[in-house]
Amino acid sequence: MSFSHFTVSLFLFLGLASALVSAQEKEELINSIGMKLVRMPPGKYLRGSPVDEIGSQDDESQHEVTLTREFYIGAFEVTQAEYEQVSRENPSYFPEPVIHPAVRHPETGRLISPERKERSDGSRYPVDRVSWDDAVRFCEKLSARPEEVRRGRVYRLPSEAEWEYACRAGSTTAYSFGGESSLLSQFGWYSENSKQSTHSVGEKQANAWGLYDMHGNVSEWCLDYHLNYPEESLVDPLGPPAGRRRVCRGGNWSELTAANCRSAHREGLASGVKLRAVGLRVVMTIEK
Repeated sequence: MSFSHFTVSLFLFLGLASALVSAQEKEELINSIGMKLVRMPPGKYLRGSPVDEIGSQDDESQHEVTLTREFYIGAFEVTQAEYEQVSRENPSYFPEPVIHPAVRHPETGRLISPERKERSDGSRYPVDRVSWDDAVRFCEKLSARPEEVRRGRVYRLPSEAEWEYACRAGSTTAYSFGGESSLLSQFGWYSENSKQSTHSVGEKQANAWGLYDMHGNVSEWCLDYHLNYPEESLVDPLGPPAGRRRVCRGGNWSELTAANCRSAHREGLASGVKLRAVGLRVVMTIEK
């Protein structure tokens, strides 16, 4: 190969590599507090569950949903460190205080009761005991940070339609990884493997679109009010205009059955409720 041909080939290779890097950068980004977000392209899917799916509920009537706009969603549930950095507080129950075990006095041999307690590092644990109202305020504060304002990034809770679209990651089965509940322990934390506690985000396998803990760990607030689904096809749905409860999705560490961690499973909670099993995941859009 001549030098000129080699030079041309090198430039073509470097150009292709640059294009691939640029494409990858567009698929994921890291924001001003170190939060990783993954781009979700527009698409169409079946929301809800078929009546013969194990655990299917009356409020999960299956219907077609079309999302016409891209959005970014957190690769992980919001961690305690991220929440505290933005909100200047950490309401979480987990990780629980660590109590040092009793020890024997070196001279008398008597047992000495533990006197000192310390809190283990929970920075990578998902924030919990966050109400819907708290979650909305967190998104507002994150959106108001100067670097996010400068880049036109606006944060909010996911709509229920966005959440399930991201969770399914192109799948049509009960879980993003297939229909076998026996595999859930590889992808999420629930009563069978959680030891009745949350766990650091990202310890289990991600779904096909690179999102972690979509099944279990903490349930995640969505924007929508909780009511039964309509049966007709919908475009960019935002749920009913009013209601008494807000939607939580994904199941959590305390779920007694794997079915409650299905992609279609829904829960409704009052917006002011704060539970050890409920946290959040954010969506971000870029306002031009």
